[in-house]
Amino acid sequence: MAPYSTSGYNAVANLRGQLGRDAPDSLVGGPSAIQYDITQAAHRDTLLIIPLVLAVIGLIIALLLRAIVAPLVLIATTAISFAAAFGLSSLLWRYGFGYSGIEAQLPLYIFIFLVALGVDYNIFLSARIREDTPQMGTRAATLHGLGVTGGVITAAGIVMAATFAALSQLPNVSVAEVGVAVALGVLLDTLLVRTVLVPASLLIIGERVWWPGRLAGPSPVQGRQDDVPLSPETEPEH
Repeated sequence: MAPYSTSGYNAVANLRGQLGRDAPDSLVGGPSAIQYDITQAAHRDTLLIIPLVLAVIGLIIALLLRAIVAPLVLIATTAISFAAAFGLSSLLWRYGFGYSGIEAQLPLYIFIFLVALGVDYNIFLSARIREDTPQMGTRAATLHGLGVTGGVITAAGIVMAATFAALSQLPNVSVAEVGVAVALGVLLDTLLVRTVLVPASLLIIGERVWWPGRLAGPSPVQGRQDDVPLSPETEPEH
């Protein structure tokens, strides 16, 4: 059987299971066993590190925005962006570049790169929106924040994506896979998530996105101008 295939790894696990019963002091080594151990360790690390990273980032954003709902929205969009980028990259690796698979530890590296870059854009956009919300209300602040930060985020994202895309030209499959995945992820973050998904989510949720902060609830400056009683000096002439 192929030494680095699923069947090869299963053979290593079966051998260790049988020898564990019949010869407890025996060891199963070799390249296939080493790669199997690396794969198992990578899976354990992924299950531990990804939730931990998201929790720490969520805490930092919560302290910055002084809210709970908004950080949850931003973390969810970041996770969705990573999942979409990894799925598209997998298709490109297999059908575009002809790669047969990916090393077990690479998804964690790709996740760290994409989350770090994506959260930077999230913080840049959301901090500006929160700064303008007391004066404008959430809807107007979201549109204004998107307008004033969109050019900077787009330019930074395109430069970053081009930089990582250059890694795909190196004669190393692992480095090329990381470069392709991060480039696609940054483009998705820049052109779709930060431009459409995050602002749309904030507009749909409205003022409740700042709960439990004092910004939650209707903003006093969002009332209609025609609802304010006119003073005698400003009453229209008939």
